Amino acid sequence: MQGIDECLLEAMRLPGARGAALVDWTSGLALGAVGESPGGDQEAAAAEAAELARLAAEQRAFASESQAAEEGDAGDEPDPPVEDLILSNRDSYHVLRFVPTSFDSSVFLHLWLARAEGNLALARIRLGEMAGRLELG
Repeated sequence: MQGIDECLLEAMRLPGARGAALVDWTSGLALGAVGESPGGDQEAAAAEAAELARLAAEQRAFASESQAAEEGDAGDEPDPPVEDLILSNRDSYHVLRFVPTSFDSSVFLHLWLARAEGNLALARIRLGEMAGRLELG
């Protein structure tokens, strides 16, 4: 298990990493951030990424079939609504990896990668591993 700071520093060791944050998608607040921030403002970037995550997370069309079948079951440990989101533009990738937690699974890792140096497949795999090891609360 690792804490937020260790997880974010590990994310920054990925090829092409420009910045990383752990964000609560219900509030839009960054629980931790390292490196650069898209647009130069960490708080604004966290809020904007949370809005995108919330949009995907709250849509039933994006839920897995097993989640849709289990919806309404009480007492089950909550799972993140989606596994990850990838947004690409001309010079970078944004990977949002939802983190399973024992409470409400409303946090995600946001990794900002330079497109020329980054490896999107490797980033997805490593973020998934990091999300599994992340110790929250």
